[in-house]
Amino acid sequence: MGGRYDDILHLPRPEWPGPRLSAWQRAAQFSPFAALSGYEAVLEEAARLTDGAVELGEDAAAALDAKQRILTARLAERPEITVTWFEPDEKKAGGAVRTARGRLRRLDEAAGALVLEDGRRIPLKGVLALDSELFPPGL
Repeated sequence: MGGRYDDILHLPRPEWPGPRLSAWQRAAQFSPFAALSGYEAVLEEAARLTDGAVELGEDAAAALDAKQRILTARLAERPEITVTWFEPDEKKAGGAVRTARGRLRRLDEAAGALVLEDGRRIPLKGVLALDSELFPPGL
């Protein structure tokens, strides 16, 4: 008794009339389809860690005020300073603690920022620490 496909069993395999695909091109057909475009970026943003906001105690805030007064009085000398500040994150709660070193160009009280000679602007309300050779020991 003959099988259902006996009439075509011994025929040659059909060939595609166009050019053959390379192994890489054939594999690319099975690469994952990004049905949710942007989903990877959302996952990366959710996984990105931020630090909590840092609040200074009264003593630390008083020391910072004293340091700012010294810097304001000696601004013409363009003192070298190291500033540590908290920078809030634009996309989620929290932020990051940053540190910069440079020469102080001016103290922009109207905008509430320290302006360094290289143009960086550091918001005064986020400043956590100031360091300079101008400050007396223990301040």
